[in-house]
Amino acid sequence: MIYIAMDTPDLDGARALATAVAPLAGGLKLGLEFFCHNGRAGVAELAGLGLPIFLDLKLHDIPNTVAKAIAALSDLNPSVLTVHAAGGREMMAAARAAAPPATKVVAVTVLTSLDREDLGSIGVADDSAQQVERLAALARDSGLDGIVCSGNELGAARRAWRDGFFVVPGIRPAGSAIGDQKRVMTPRAALDAGASILVIGRPVTAAPDPAAAFAAIAATL
Repeated sequence: MIYIAMDTPDLDGARALATAVAPLAGGLKLGLEFFCHNGRAGVAELAGLGLPIFLDLKLHDIPNTVAKAIAALSDLNPSVLTVHAAGGREMMAAARAAAPPATKVVAVTVLTSLDREDLGSIGVADDSAQQVERLAALARDSGLDGIVCSGNELGAARRAWRDGFFVVPGIRPAGSAIGDQKRVMTPRAALDAGASILVIGRPVTAAPDPAAAFAAIAATL
């Protein structure tokens, strides 16, 4: 299943793009940029198009605050909602308890914009695979539904969580620009490695013909 990352503050543009890819997309990922500009009303408007909504807010705070934030969003009924695994076991458990039963709460492990040097600069001695494996086990034990990780760490994630639900961003078709991402993978390779959901943004949203770009990616699957 492919979710398209609608990382734009432009509601009209997001609506037009969502309409163009709707026949092929599995859902729409709405992140901080979209949410900070358009709020709950913008989420509700795009949800009205009939595609599942992945609300990618990466919540990370004390357990009580995260639980109350999720409760405040629950009437939007997102299909997927993100929190940061670094928030710890109690925060993740509180997030799962506060979310609607049908919402998959998944934990972001290591951002795809980070590499080994970046991890070291924030005090993580292990490489990304080791860190993902550790946080995947913690998310599993906290009762979450799955994790977010790059395709490069899917093997490590599956060692910790054999039947986990794995959301994979940083997807780039062969030959495309990687932008600010540092750990990327092609759609086909990520699917073969065990991804449950692929999140694709700029290779589709920045293309002259987003629907055609999406169709080309889908054809590789």
